[in-house]
Amino acid sequence: MIRAISMSSPPEPVLAPRPAPVLDEAVLVLNQNYEPLNVCSVRRALNLVFCGKASSVEPGVGRVRTVSEAFPVPSVVRLERYIRAPRRRVVLSKRNVLKRDSYQCQYCGLVDRKMTIDHVVPKKRNGPETWENLVAACTTCNARKGDRPLELVGLRLLRKPKRPNNVTFIRNLIGVADQRWKPYLFLD
Repeated sequence: MIRAISMSSPPEPVLAPRPAPVLDEAVLVLNQNYEPLNVCSVRRALNLVFCGKASSVEPGVGRVRTVSEAFPVPSVVRLERYIRAPRRRVVLSKRNVLKRDSYQCQYCGLVDRKMTIDHVVPKKRNGPETWENLVAACTTCNARKGDRPLELVGLRLLRKPKRPNNVTFIRNLIGVADQRWKPYLFLD
């Protein structure tokens, strides 16, 4: 007696999303005077610590293992020598304007990932392409305003737009990835 064998494939296993590798997590880098400089990966921070260029100020969660040792993951590192870094200006781009405004329309307050950029002083009236003149706006408010001044349309800004500085950029635009960063970003 011959039996028919089903040719259907077995169900594929459902894989759980893998957590981000520890070496790619964010670490806050401080200058020698504890001023926030930037954010780097755990891999880069451990490289700075092992080369003697930085020291770990706040330990993070977890350990990085080698064949013979295990090293604590840093959350905050401080450079051993003072770096005279010029105040880095945050690049003016649509993405950074939207991040600065938290994807919130600066006219009606609607929060949505599909925002447009509006010139407070319209380009037609010689409005510059600056941080102080660009805001996030929903498509409805942007179409309502058009190329007219705010006073003619009856719209008001929720917040006055301004250029973010380096600490503000790390704190608000990149985000506080770890609660141990708060004292160094002036949030306590």
